Amino acid sequence: MNTLHNKIPESGSKKFWRIVLGTIVGVMISSILLSIISFFFMIGIIASISSLDKTKPIPNNSILKISLTAPIPERTIDNPFSDYNFGDFSQNNMGLQNILKTIRAASTDPKISGIWLNLSQIPAHSATIEEIRNELLNFKESGKFIYAYSEVYSQSAYYLATVADKIFLNPKGELEFKGIAMQVMFYKGLLEKLNVEMQIIRHGEYKSAVEPFMLDKMSQANREQMDKLCNSLWETVTNNISKARSIPVDSLNYYANLLLPSSPADAVTKRFIDSLTYYSEFENFLRAEIACNEDDELNFVSLKEYEKAIKTSTPKASDKIAVIYAVGNIIDGKGDEEIIGSETLCKDIKAAYSDKDVKAIVLRINSPGGSALASEIIWHEIELAKKAGKIVVTSMGDYAASGGYYIACNSDFIVAEPNTLTGSIGVFGMIPNFQQFLEKKLGITVDMVKSNKHSDYISGLRKLDDVESKKLLALIEEAYGTFTQRVADGRKMDIARVDEIGQGRVWTGKDAKELGLVDQMGNMNDAIQIAAKLTDISSYEIDYYPVQKSWFEKILDQKNDVALKELKGQLGVYYDNFLDIKRLSEMQGVQARLPMTIIID
Repeated sequence: MNTLHNKIPESGSKKFWRIVLGTIVGVMISSILLSIISFFFMIGIIASISSLDKTKPIPNNSILKISLTAPIPERTIDNPFSDYNFGDFSQNNMGLQNILKTIRAASTDPKISGIWLNLSQIPAHSATIEEIRNELLNFKESGKFIYAYSEVYSQSAYYLATVADKIFLNPKGELEFKGIAMQVMFYKGLLEKLNVEMQIIRHGEYKSAVEPFMLDKMSQANREQMDKLCNSLWETVTNNISKARSIPVDSLNYYANLLLPSSPADAVTKRFIDSLTYYSEFENFLRAEIACNEDDELNFVSLKEYEKAIKTSTPKASDKIAVIYAVGNIIDGKGDEEIIGSETLCKDIKAAYSDKDVKAIVLRINSPGGSALASEIIWHEIELAKKAGKIVVTSMGDYAASGGYYIACNSDFIVAEPNTLTGSIGVFGMIPNFQQFLEKKLGITVDMVKSNKHSDYISGLRKLDDVESKKLLALIEEAYGTFTQRVADGRKMDIARVDEIGQGRVWTGKDAKELGLVDQMGNMNDAIQIAAKLTDISSYEIDYYPVQKSWFEKILDQKNDVALKELKGQLGVYYDNFLDIKRLSEMQGVQARLPMTIIID
């Protein structure tokens, strides 16, 4: 007997949830399958790329073409997609040391006839440009040519181009020459509109990192140091251009004041440029220079292509020199290749001095400073390295200031570029008070109970009282006293003298040498040679710290990279100011760092 079962109608809500849950499950399964397929597809691409030999042999009469259009990090970013056009995946910023090493190799390579500097804009700081310029000057000693041709020269591009034997410009091109401006953005007016009060305690008349939050323009002391910095940097530039182009320094300043040269023809008249030519004419000039026929194709090789083609053999030796990179802001705890974390850097330093084969440590610093406590912890680890019998030499990059100088001052020897920004021996503390902002702008009030009178000390939700201000001041004074004592001990100076040249004042490397804060002008290669000399070793291997992450690991780590790139594109030149505010929100404890971002134009 058949039994007829009546089908119960499905309710609307039940149907809705069935569809929603079914969709969610379907999306989840699809996402998982897509992720698996994408993963194996990526592995396949990487395997295919690895199996292909993209290295091309360098033909005779090749010309090394140097076009510095991408930001220049300290170390090359390893990227398996650099030879392929995959958008952002293809980016491969060549590191400074790799650029210098590649130019050095070209100077002795018989297949390289010379260099073409194809320069327009160089997104790099002045000390980085100076290091490349000095390496190009060394290249010229080989007797090979360097020629510069461009349609437009920014001031920094022109400065680098002045190492060339001849400088060419398009007849309708442009050359920028105006001097150096140093700009600081101030936020006092914005904070007042938001009813945010910055409670600031600092030691150092020139410790101007806090000024953007308490003033609407530079203090007299800050203006004095900025003026000194600006003119010291410009003096280096004009002296070197004058030497290269046989133009008196007084004339260069006269031209800059009037925004001259006024035209390409005027640039030739005033000896900035040797010849006005179109690119095809420049190519013919190069053909004549390397004695090839007019119809012959010129063999240009880029820095990246040449780096891949050259065979770099690492000498085998029982002795080692450890090169340790310290790049970025200094923070407590763990860092990475772009942030100096006290825990991470100390681990690298300890690994180096624990290796019996390591005879010396070269610390490459490119940092505006940061946490005073983290700087002290790193200083102590360097002290342990010296007690372990290791020589420590510091090489300064664009910045080695405040906390950056703190960790450098304990070195046996310090090397800097003339336009490195260093010093800034001073500390500060900055506590925001958001009480009025929350109440008047957002309508939010805060109430609390506490066991003791100061349980909510530096909560940021109220104004500091006298006891709390004195407590913070005591911390600042203690940190400054420790900082100056570390410098005095490390540089064999009287502490009163350190205080005199300290007070948070920033110096160029050139001025710092005259003051005894730096031992010698030079780059990282000079620092390595000095380390070898101080340890009396002639043959050595170099170990680099920290060990760089693979490109794939970096991709997995960069969760917010897309958002930051989009924000950078939207903010443009104001992106650095956004980073200033971001760093402010991340600051903990007493700080030893440079003034907020200085834009050098």
